[in-house]
Amino acid sequence: MMSDTTCNLASLAEYVPSPANPWNVNKIHHLYRRIAFGASKSEVTAALTQTPSALIDQLIGDALALIPTAQPLWWNWNRDQFEAAENANEENTVGFYRRQWKNQMVGDLIQNKVRDRLTLFWSNHFVTEDDVYRSPAYQYQYYNLLQMHSLGNFRDFVSDIGITNAMLVYLNGDENIRDRPNENYARELYELFTLGVDNAYTEDDIQETSKALTGYVNTNDIPWGDILFNPAQFSNESKTIFGQTGNWTYDDVINILFTQRETQVATFICTKLYAYFVSPTCNEAIVDQMAQTFITNGFQIAPVLSQLFKSEHFFDQNAIGSIIKSPCDLMICFFNELGFTLSDTDVNDYVRGTVRILGQDVLNPVDVEGWQGDEDWISPDLLIGRWESARFIVNRAWAQDQQQFRDFVVGLPIGELSEGNLVNTLSGSEVDIVVRALVNYFFPRGIADPVIFNEISGVFRDVPAFPPSYYDVGATDPAIWRLDRPEVSEQFLAFLDYIVDIPEFQLK
Repeated sequence: MMSDTTCNLASLAEYVPSPANPWNVNKIHHLYRRIAFGASKSEVTAALTQTPSALIDQLIGDALALIPTAQPLWWNWNRDQFEAAENANEENTVGFYRRQWKNQMVGDLIQNKVRDRLTLFWSNHFVTEDDVYRSPAYQYQYYNLLQMHSLGNFRDFVSDIGITNAMLVYLNGDENIRDRPNENYARELYELFTLGVDNAYTEDDIQETSKALTGYVNTNDIPWGDILFNPAQFSNESKTIFGQTGNWTYDDVINILFTQRETQVATFICTKLYAYFVSPTCNEAIVDQMAQTFITNGFQIAPVLSQLFKSEHFFDQNAIGSIIKSPCDLMICFFNELGFTLSDTDVNDYVRGTVRILGQDVLNPVDVEGWQGDEDWISPDLLIGRWESARFIVNRAWAQDQQQFRDFVVGLPIGELSEGNLVNTLSGSEVDIVVRALVNYFFPRGIADPVIFNEISGVFRDVPAFPPSYYDVGATDPAIWRLDRPEVSEQFLAFLDYIVDIPEFQLK
């Protein structure tokens, strides 16, 4: 059951753990599932020894220091060069190169935590669809820009994204000329990228802005070449935008927007950040404070994220388990949290293909408004796919190495640091200590319902090696369950197979 985040009255004051509100496995997973794509067993264990503030500083600092993914050989190829590559090897189609970079993106999401969590977020904000512009080189250039600006200055981000090749083609900027202005990009700049629908702009503002954005149309007749500014196609006349009149250019549009509408821009972006990282139900008072932080820091993104992720509001119990996992969340978090080696599986390719089938084709959202998320991710057909896709990871791991299942359970942190880890000496009726630790590890708020918990415990216990009497309080060797038995691998396999169908597993 999802949390009711309208009850989240906590502030943006820094969360400081206390006996009543401890730092534990649940909160660590909550952080990593939102700020990144899940934490491994070793990362959870390490995080228990840190303060939340120090951990968040480390995660954001690592993201800021991370350089963009290295460019591929074909990063600036034009269409003729891609066609030549296909002529040399028929398998090297345009689709091959685009899939190659989508696989790279999935690998980045798996490995790069905060930086590429934000890369995915911005790809669903400054939306382009690679099915529209088609060029693999444009795809890479767009992705590179998302990575470069993911936690940087939003004003610079807006300035750069509008004249990237992918965006110019996607929203017809490459057709925007002096005698025939195209309003598509001007409209989405305000409506979707900076202000929000019908918020603090007029149709006249859109029309006048489109004139200021003219001229980025010159490809030198090279298909899929760089799109450059042609002064001869610029609308060289007076324009009035947000009440400011002059012969405005592209750069002037950005300056006027962030000068005349800074509060609206900050509020709109912080609302989207809040909905993505905290809850689809917006808390306007919290968003207003985030927006002020955004403005005070000159539209730097990282300080806003730091304030939010460190806050009592973010770690409030009502925020935990309040968001339905996207396909990327579901697959990548599960893979990272298990940390298993899979048999005969190209993980990046499998995840890319699976999340596409489940409705999240990376770098190719459904339309200019992007994936709407939350309940859009689930339907009867999609749920079956989500269950079976998670099971595939489990089954491939089992085929690779059964011992890794038991190794995962032994040493798993139980809750708070003071509670320690699951040790080999656990036996008999202590089995539910193990089950409770596993439940707390994989479910955002654990499982409070005793009926559901007992069902999960029953699945874990029900393997041929351990008759029911092996779990009795008075059980003794050799007729007793022990965590050091190899059959624990089978128990954990059964546990994982069962929990993926439970509704709460779909939440983060």
